[in-house]
Amino acid sequence: MKKVGIMGGTFNPIHLGHLMLAENAYDFFKLDEIWFLPSADPPHKTEQKVLDYRHRSQMTELAVRDIPYFIKSDFEARRHERSYTAETLRLLHEAYPDIEFYFIMGADSLFQIETWYAPEKVMAQAILLVAVRDHHPIEEMQSQIAYLIQKYNARIQLMNMPEIDISSKAIRQRAARRESIRFFVPEAVRDYIIQHDLYKGDEAQDEMQH
Repeated sequence: MKKVGIMGGTFNPIHLGHLMLAENAYDFFKLDEIWFLPSADPPHKTEQKVLDYRHRSQMTELAVRDIPYFIKSDFEARRHERSYTAETLRLLHEAYPDIEFYFIMGADSLFQIETWYAPEKVMAQAILLVAVRDHHPIEEMQSQIAYLIQKYNARIQLMNMPEIDISSKAIRQRAARRESIRFFVPEAVRDYIIQHDLYKGDEAQDEMQH
């Protein structure tokens, strides 16, 4: 069965931290592909201005275009409702019944997942691949994993992840102040942001969709 990792998020903008997380998952778990799904209508952005999907999608395309096993998917853009992870995974299973899906996420999400929409459906429909980060002690993460396995019969795997202090919010703020974002994002993404004068005065928060 084909093994596909899912990287879902606002990608506002996509940055090198996202790509390193995906690359680690690809190597560590011997995945066949990583699909990047920019969220079309993220549920946690209702009171915040989010860059138009067209720009976020194009930047994601530029970021992954030279990596054959990284795929930008417009799956979310074809939907007409909020981009909840549980619903995305359900529809992915319907569309691709012969694929085993792995949902890639950061350590913080491991402790927040019960606040997501239908967390039991998320954990039933994908194996969770969670990055180990220095600010979460491994014992604390293992305790949370044991809890989620006991309560939801979750399938969770940990992977080592270098500490990279990059956030989309910080990139937007730097771009708004006309500061350099070189080495934060792929060069093609940097060029796109400059060319289209994106994030001028932008102070929105960066969150994954749930």
